[in-house]
Amino acid sequence: MQADYVIVGAGSAGCVLANRLTEDPATRVILIEAGGRDWHPFIHIPAGYMKLLQHPKLTWGYKADKNAGLNGREIPYPRGKVLGGSSSINGLIYIRSQPEDYDHWAQLGNRGWSSEEVFPYFRKSERWEGPADAVHATDGPLHTAPGRDQPELCKAAVRAGTEMGWEYRPDLNDLPHGLGDHIGWVQQTRGGRFRASAARSYLRPAMRRPNLKVVTNALVHKVIFNGTQAVGVAFSRGGVAEEARATREVVLSAGAIGTPHVLQLSGVGDPAHLARIGVPVHHALPGVGRNFQDHFLVRVQATVQGVASLNERSRGLRLVGEVLKYAATGGGMLTYAASLLAASVKVLPESATPDVQALFASASYAPGPTRKLDTRPGMTSGIWQMRPESRGYVEARSANPHDQPAINPNYLAEERDRRTIIAGMRKVREWFNAPALKQYLVAETLPGPDVQTDDEFLAYARQTGTTVFHATCSCRMGQDPMAVVDSELRVHGLQGLRVIDASVMPTVTSTNTNAPTIMIAEKGAVLLQAAAYARQAA
Repeated sequence: MQADYVIVGAGSAGCVLANRLTEDPATRVILIEAGGRDWHPFIHIPAGYMKLLQHPKLTWGYKADKNAGLNGREIPYPRGKVLGGSSSINGLIYIRSQPEDYDHWAQLGNRGWSSEEVFPYFRKSERWEGPADAVHATDGPLHTAPGRDQPELCKAAVRAGTEMGWEYRPDLNDLPHGLGDHIGWVQQTRGGRFRASAARSYLRPAMRRPNLKVVTNALVHKVIFNGTQAVGVAFSRGGVAEEARATREVVLSAGAIGTPHVLQLSGVGDPAHLARIGVPVHHALPGVGRNFQDHFLVRVQATVQGVASLNERSRGLRLVGEVLKYAATGGGMLTYAASLLAASVKVLPESATPDVQALFASASYAPGPTRKLDTRPGMTSGIWQMRPESRGYVEARSANPHDQPAINPNYLAEERDRRTIIAGMRKVREWFNAPALKQYLVAETLPGPDVQTDDEFLAYARQTGTTVFHATCSCRMGQDPMAVVDSELRVHGLQGLRVIDASVMPTVTSTNTNAPTIMIAEKGAVLLQAAAYARQAA
């Protein structure tokens, strides 16, 4: 099979590209996805994500390496393996991040990626549920919406935040430069009662077009080259080897795990690593799979009384009532994202802007990353360091494309990361004891009142912390020898090959990464179209 563009991966970025490129009826696109169709009902019910994070068919089943800094634990590392990718299994939080993040990208030499320059692509993507304004647009593909409910315990958390001196922001996607500590209600990738994954928002409308071919349940083995020119990809379906050829460009949108893995299997990467796994070097590019970053999540949790929590609403007749409410009105707890509100606060004196993100849930959870609710009523804050300095890697373990790569975020390797996560937990402890929340507080259960010293907080973090599912930066954009792509997302030293997904981030954005990934793809589509027009004009 052959098309103008071959896109690997139908996740957040790949779905955007498939839609935007095929808006031109003369442009042919093949989109290849390792997973299947997004038919599972839990994908489309917002709160269904709690049942999907370790689903054996809808995720890759990855685990982070036992040497990732978590006392030898191999934590689950969920990534979506389905149309929509991780946007089909994530917690639906839509936050664009601090403008300083993108200004930093530009300061690193990436022209065109400052906050002012990327902002139009956020608006271009968005179909906001409310009226259009300077921040939100209403004519894009991606449905976004405010949360529908504001439970009393969450309202108390907002009041407690203001008691701490945090500014209340009515719109967490309207953040000026230099903003200090703040708190507000999160927005969701939701259209009506259903999840707005990239597959629903971007891909489904495009699949009606005759110039788009979507290939599912297909594992890409490698990029095919003619010298330094990428000309297609080799993949298998049902055990049968196939090829897809690109007359213009091959685009890798397989995410921060899949993209470096495919490059390495194609002989593009660090020669020493490729020699170890028996892959001939096609193009030496030592940064492939390096600079890997993720946000590291630690929970502070407490039991509550005198106020309703999700723990009671998720069992027995109350759960039946919630199901009926969702069926009748499209409301209730089944529409909830991973959190209903978020605070961004500065915990280290040397930080110029907030350095910890603290999500809040009117619920307590059982241990582990699966989001299973506890039996006792409670409240939880999940915190992460916004700008980790620790760097890890993604590496193919062998030349076999069926073997999962090694994933090592290298959590808490840097001293500043350790200081931040400790100070963040202490800050949340203060938050829970602010008057508006203290009236409901029974007892802190995690890490617990016995944890007081820095060493005790750090030991708790290493033993219980987990990923926030923000895998990024493993094929970073830049001009130095360890960069993988340039500011137009072209792979250095090769032709006809781009990376357009979260792996190109030079540094991880401060908050949730799905909205920035969609922005990257919107901008990437424009870059591809501009290159095509330039070739035609030449």
